[in-house]
Amino acid sequence: MIETVRVTKQGKDRLVTLKRRTGITNWNVLCRWAFCISLSEPSVPSTEQLKGEIQIEMTWRTFGGEYAEIYWALLKERCKTDGLDLDEDTLARQFRLHLHRGIGYLVANPDLTSISGLINLAVGLK
Repeated sequence: MIETVRVTKQGKDRLVTLKRRTGITNWNVLCRWAFCISLSEPSVPSTEQLKGEIQIEMTWRTFGGEYAEIYWALLKERCKTDGLDLDEDTLARQFRLHLHRGIGYLVANPDLTSISGLINLAVGLK
């Protein structure tokens, strides 16, 4: 299992914008949303290198909270669906790619200006 979740400087800057827009103050909550949004996208995330210095670190337990094992299972299932290996390195890389892609999706969404915007996104209204 992933021990430490790492977010690049670009990811952090985007999370700061999301914190301001939504009023959600905890990185881990925003990261959970981002991860799930990326998983809902049927395409495989780009395998481009994530560049930039690491600006945010949190434990996997902090990221996932009481649902950490569910997020892990979702990641493994997605990798399996995408035809990827389930080794630790592949899982860790795919997690980072999904996390950062999801952060990008959230910050690019012009309708995401509040917590209700996240809820609307989750139920398919926007």
